Amino acid sequence: MKVLVMNAGSSSLKYQLIDMDNESVLAKGNADRIGIDKSFVKHKAGEKAQVVIEKDLPSHKEAIEVILSLLVDAENGCIKSMEEIGAVGHRVVASGEYFKEPTLVTDESLERMKKTFELAPLHNPAAYTGVMACLAVMPNTPSVLVFDTAFHLTMPEKAYMYNIKYEDYVEYGVRRYGAHGTSHRFVSGKAAEYLGKDPSEVNIITCHLGNGSSISAVKGGKCVDTSMGFTPLAGVCMGTRSGDIDASAVEFLATKKGMDIHQILTYLNKESGLKGLSGGYSDFRDLTANVAEGGVKGARAQLALDIFAYNCKKYVGSYMAVLGKVDAIVFTAGISEWNGFIINNILEGLDVYGIEVDKEKNTDSCPVPVKDITGPNGKVKVLVIPTNEELVIARDTKAVVEK
Repeated sequence: MKVLVMNAGSSSLKYQLIDMDNESVLAKGNADRIGIDKSFVKHKAGEKAQVVIEKDLPSHKEAIEVILSLLVDAENGCIKSMEEIGAVGHRVVASGEYFKEPTLVTDESLERMKKTFELAPLHNPAAYTGVMACLAVMPNTPSVLVFDTAFHLTMPEKAYMYNIKYEDYVEYGVRRYGAHGTSHRFVSGKAAEYLGKDPSEVNIITCHLGNGSSISAVKGGKCVDTSMGFTPLAGVCMGTRSGDIDASAVEFLATKKGMDIHQILTYLNKESGLKGLSGGYSDFRDLTANVAEGGVKGARAQLALDIFAYNCKKYVGSYMAVLGKVDAIVFTAGISEWNGFIINNILEGLDVYGIEVDKEKNTDSCPVPVKDITGPNGKVKVLVIPTNEELVIARDTKAVVEK
């Protein structure tokens, strides 16, 4: 079976076509600036050269039509007809408590999906638009909803509940949902495979560190706690997001800066984190360059990096307490895979817990499926594993369609 994986944003649409017989990527690309001027589609099939199609894309429907035409194109495509696509898997950020597992798209599931919009207002309505566009263009091909948050729904009440009136949790669904679930699930499973054990036999701390970062405690293959909360704003310091902050400090800042609730949330989501601490830089390449340059700019960049590492260290330590026995700590996503020094900083001083990093192996690249950077005296495996969320979505889609 060939599965088309769709990841729709408000004005973008990323895609991969995966052959599930050998899990190879046949084609991938993205449509950008949908509904905006100067829209285009970047597409690459196998070893063929990448092509860029500049075309007016007023909606996701037109974007999908272009993508499908490229997939079957004699020169740039990889399949002969649309009938070769057995299913479409759609990434959906928030499931709320409406979906516990990947779900076939039906009239009923689409109505339930609409109820999740307020939980991820930037992402879920866009995903819904993508689903409807696919149904319009491919009405006879089954579609499946795969949720980022679903992996975290195994958390116990003591982990996901907030300390508010219980009735408000029941009425409004205010609780910890987490994010990056497909990534945490993939790398924890990959780590168990590397250890030669069934996921049910191991406890793993997974660190997804990118522009958005989250850390999870995975016990016996199931998530028991995670750093992000009701939204992806909570947890560790991120590229532009504040992470954890006292709610009273939010009110104080809003009053001092003359901001309403929407403005202060924009401030916390887009002007804080590494960007706010460093003076405008959220990319690790810029931050490390500024540190090397020195001066006030370098000092601010170093402070941002130190706070990021310290935040992560605290979550790793707390999840060691939650899990009791830890078999591996896994790092994934862009920051982890290309900035070895940050892993050193996060785990520095944890040798008393049997955690040691081999700094010679911990280089700023991760070209292999699993990079083992455990030190010679380490009792807890330290691994760097590139994530593959699209493959998780494709696997789930295949399983639902074949059920």
